Amino acid sequence: MPFPFFQPGSIRQMSMQTVPRDLLHPKHWPAWSFLALLWLFTRLPYSALIKVGKGLGLLFYYLARDRRRVTEINLRLCFPELSEQARAALVKKTIISNGIGFVETAMAWWIAPEKLKHMITLEGLEHWQNAVAQGRGVILLGAHFTTLDLAGSLLSLYVDVDPMYRKTKNPVFEWAIKTNREKHFKHLIERSDIRRVLQTLKKEGRTIWYAADQNYGAKYSVFAPFFGVEASTIKATARFAKLNNSPVVFFSHFRNEDGSGYTLRISPPVENYPTGDDRRDVMLLNALIEAEIRKQPDQYMWVHRRFKTRPAGEASVYPKKKETSLKLSL
Repeated sequence: MPFPFFQPGSIRQMSMQTVPRDLLHPKHWPAWSFLALLWLFTRLPYSALIKVGKGLGLLFYYLARDRRRVTEINLRLCFPELSEQARAALVKKTIISNGIGFVETAMAWWIAPEKLKHMITLEGLEHWQNAVAQGRGVILLGAHFTTLDLAGSLLSLYVDVDPMYRKTKNPVFEWAIKTNREKHFKHLIERSDIRRVLQTLKKEGRTIWYAADQNYGAKYSVFAPFFGVEASTIKATARFAKLNNSPVVFFSHFRNEDGSGYTLRISPPVENYPTGDDRRDVMLLNALIEAEIRKQPDQYMWVHRRFKTRPAGEASVYPKKKETSLKLSL
């Protein structure tokens, strides 16, 4: 299976020897082919990469109908003030942004972040530095913007952080995600490994980075407004912060509209947090996330079913239809 990113001296020093033998079975070749295509994209100039991403986005827009429908529902719920025409335009722009996010993930995996440093505008680094100086560990709270993987790669040039992540079901993609993210971070923490989270904050005094803006069900969540819609939101952030009185700072990241690169922002620590009231704590963070999303709404991953879990007695906001969309969880 002679994929180029397995050849001697290839970018980021990947080799066949790093791949578990069971992942080389022919049943996994379609996944490897997709990864090979992503790698090939990274050989292009940046401007061409963005054009490829836009092309992928248009392909998703027309073929991934279920994801487009989810995006339409989310934006109708969250931006009721928009006209139908404006909302339709935002739906299309959002899915195109997700397409660009695919090639940006490839950039994060196979282009050294040092080569992209000239494209970074970093705001608020002093907020993280001051939080670290307190010696109680830091929670770097994020959200699922389309630039997620690339922003993590770029952030690693300035911030020493241990990201939390969710395993994906496809073993090839899981291997690729874990292997490539480990190039930039000292530790990766699987989201269910709470013991590791506590050790990172309390014993090691390090920074953990994770997103708290997706629907993980009702068991460990509380309902609170998100763009004016009651959304099931995990309440773990307040509990992590309370454990060691760790400061919480928010990290957002955007692709510059003029094509000049990326803006990374770290907020001041969230004040008077946690309050001891789960709903109030979640509302504080949801408001912070919402404010950042509004700055560039098309660059948020509205393709996810953010409002899947509903309060008791409330009907689902999403159509009950078998998923047939193009989907890759990165």
